[in-house]
Amino acid sequence: MMRFVKGLSTFRRGPWEMVATLLIAVGVFMLMQPFVMWAYTYSFIVTLIGTVMFIIVSHFPESE
Repeated sequence: MMRFVKGLSTFRRGPWEMVATLLIAVGVFMLMQPFVMWAYTYSFIVTLIGTVMFIIVSHFPESE
């Protein structure tokens, strides 16, 4: 856990890619669920933020 937090604070690729991937997954889940309208409403923006974040963090240095 401490290694993950250290990776986030030092802008390493591994932890930030995990966060971006989780955002994409949450956005897709929000898009597919039929019960909560606000989740469906914000699903595109959450997926878009995760995708742009993934593109940006793919330029970060590798984790050690």
